[in-house]
Amino acid sequence: MTEKKIRVLIAKPGLDGHDRGAKVVARALRDDGMEVIYTGLRQTPEMIAEAALQEDVDVVGLSILSGAHNALVPQVIADLRTNGQTDVVLFLGGIIPEDDIKTLLDQGVYKIYGPGTDTREVCKDIREAVKSKA
Repeated sequence: MTEKKIRVLIAKPGLDGHDRGAKVVARALRDDGMEVIYTGLRQTPEMIAEAALQEDVDVVGLSILSGAHNALVPQVIADLRTNGQTDVVLFLGGIIPEDDIKTLLDQGVYKIYGPGTDTREVCKDIREAVKSKA
């Protein structure tokens, strides 16, 4: 019997138009054997949570470079919870000031990755997080 593939939704919330990092991570996850859904630019938190529900994902990855993480991430978390998706692992990548990291982790973000993070680390962390939820 084959192991169920991990399903990951990669999203760019807000008005941030820089998606190179999100695409690099999406490709690395795909190359690591995960199923990846990329929602594209300028997604609202509601759109992201709905896509996560419709795609039945295990993981949601948000890429934020705009500085709007303190407004957008809590709303995505709230929308996921409203949809009953309390077991979805949420990770965050982008430019996140050190002062904001603890708050985001306390709100439910599994892990936060900054620029230059080795994508193998992201893949390993996602596999561990999903395995621990099983």
